[in-house]
Amino acid sequence: MTLILIQIQRSLMHTKVWRFVGFASAVVGLVCYALSSSFNHLFGNWTLLKIILYTVFSFIICLVILYTNIWSHSRSLRFKAHTAFLVLTITSVYSFYFDKVMNGKPDVYSLISCAAFAIMSLSLSWQTQSGFEVDLLYFFLGCLIVLLMKVRLQLFILGAGLSYSLIILRSFVSSTQDIVYSELEHESSVIIEVNSLQQLASTDIPSTIEQLRSYLNTLQQKNLNLVDILLKHVNEYGDSELMSFGPNFMINELQPELINYLHETAKLMVRAGFEEEFSKVYINCRRKCLEECLINRLFGLQKINLKNEHRQVRYVDTVIKRWITASEIALKILFPFEQRLCDHVFSGFTSSATRCFTEVFHGTTFQLLNFADEVAHGSPSIWRLFKMLAIFETLHYLIPKFQLCPDSLVNEAAVTVQNRLGIAISELFVKLNYLIFRVPAAKKVAPSDGRVHPMTVQIISYLASACRSRHTLEQILQEYPKVNNGVVVKVSFIAHMQWILDILEKRLKAKSKDYKNPALGYLFMMNNRSHIEAIITSWDLETIFGDDWFKKYQAKIQQDFDLYQRNSWNKVLEFLKLDNNDFVAPDDNVTSELLKEKLKLFNKHFDEMYRVQSTWSVYDKKLKEEIIISVGNTLLPVYGIFIGRFRDCFGVHANEYIEYGMFEIQDRLNNLFLGKR
Repeated sequence: MTLILIQIQRSLMHTKVWRFVGFASAVVGLVCYALSSSFNHLFGNWTLLKIILYTVFSFIICLVILYTNIWSHSRSLRFKAHTAFLVLTITSVYSFYFDKVMNGKPDVYSLISCAAFAIMSLSLSWQTQSGFEVDLLYFFLGCLIVLLMKVRLQLFILGAGLSYSLIILRSFVSSTQDIVYSELEHESSVIIEVNSLQQLASTDIPSTIEQLRSYLNTLQQKNLNLVDILLKHVNEYGDSELMSFGPNFMINELQPELINYLHETAKLMVRAGFEEEFSKVYINCRRKCLEECLINRLFGLQKINLKNEHRQVRYVDTVIKRWITASEIALKILFPFEQRLCDHVFSGFTSSATRCFTEVFHGTTFQLLNFADEVAHGSPSIWRLFKMLAIFETLHYLIPKFQLCPDSLVNEAAVTVQNRLGIAISELFVKLNYLIFRVPAAKKVAPSDGRVHPMTVQIISYLASACRSRHTLEQILQEYPKVNNGVVVKVSFIAHMQWILDILEKRLKAKSKDYKNPALGYLFMMNNRSHIEAIITSWDLETIFGDDWFKKYQAKIQQDFDLYQRNSWNKVLEFLKLDNNDFVAPDDNVTSELLKEKLKLFNKHFDEMYRVQSTWSVYDKKLKEEIIISVGNTLLPVYGIFIGRFRDCFGVHANEYIEYGMFEIQDRLNNLFLGKR
């Protein structure tokens, strides 16, 4: 019941929320009142002096609402009495003149201003305890009911209903606050008299320590709930929105009474000579809490084995993402919270605060760093290279935040792990040309339909990933160069990428030779090169490889197409020509049998070409259209001329031998490269 009431109180009585509600209501009320007929009747038309005075008055009212917390805690009875008298006088005078001059129906601005001022008074009544704000609330609610009745008598029901709702809401929240504080005092005894606590500390240390553990466990449960909120937020919106919580997120969500109790306990036990006992309990409880929050909940598991990576690549990918998220939350939110908590609890005892925070900070920090170190010491592989890059970039960003711990060992350990990762990444990158072709896809034979080889897809994705981390890799290659026999070996990132592409091209050419049909081998090369070009373009990597390289690569694709056409469709065109390479003409020296034979051979080889190439595959729709258009532009004009000459020779009997018209040829070309069905 207590926890439910606490949640209700937090949602309905949060100081900042109601301060904003009061401020917004005051602004709306003042603006609407300035535009209302009530103001005009009481003060006349606007003049420059009235505008200045009203602006100053409004500014003062808004400042009073915003800074309620400064004057609301005054315990001076004289101040409260004077304030109540001033409010009573002002409202009485206003009511007198208002009733005297207002005879007609009020406008909408008057109604809105009364409602807004009533909500403003309600906000003040929850933030202060001076007494006048309740009277102010009743005054504006009464004014609102009167104005509504002047508009129409039946609107009394609306005004009474709204007034009743606001009064009941205020009474409910006030009673909720009383219940919360009374139950907290009764059930958890968070607020303790200092004298009784001092007596307990001096006479019954075991009991005091047991109570201390109880309150620290309560604090731990609250921390775990807040961490669950953080984790849910990250899962829904990603790490990029993490800092919307801010470093004060956790400290602001705790009850001040709980932290004050811990501080009073620490102060009394340290003064009584039991600093070591208090610190030991505090360190053990907070270390357990931090490990539960960070290692078990955010990180997700306690022990990770990276040796058998090929069986659990996806699993470890998930773990590394969790590690990055956990590290960012720890260094941006959890560790700063622990430091501020220590500062609050051990206020006045700087050395104790420093020592306790260092002890709490150590354990979880080294667990995070040990995981990163384990990744750095793994067996060489492409997968591990990119995982190490992700961890290296995270460490590089977070290492300055390790300096919040006064113990230099943590910072030194983080730098050491980063250096190990840098050396391992540098060595792996130098071996990239060797490792990258050890992937299982590289051993597969060329696809029978000429489509993109799986080796190309996988390797170009690796290269694209490396190019996206170009700046980090170049920094690592510069800071951690490879050394052979005492000689520093400088590796150029761009040259290394181009070298790997050259090796890939040689491997693809070797696989293209396995095709019995040379045209399919050239189509295979065209597909793979087009895929590589598309990936480089989609990731805006042209600037890395340079315009010259890109133009040469496009020229190679055009060369593959020319060779493909030469070894396929150009052979079909040969049957439409005479032996002397001139197109057929109606000449007595050329017999009709020769023309029929040429057309018969064309039809046969065209059918065979269509049957075979309709099962081949092309990389994408755009490339397919370009090939078909180019083949059509080459084949159709020659075929059209041949058929024209054929009709000149055979006249009306030509249709007996012509199997394909121009549209049938184009239709067949459009159905090429459908792939295996």
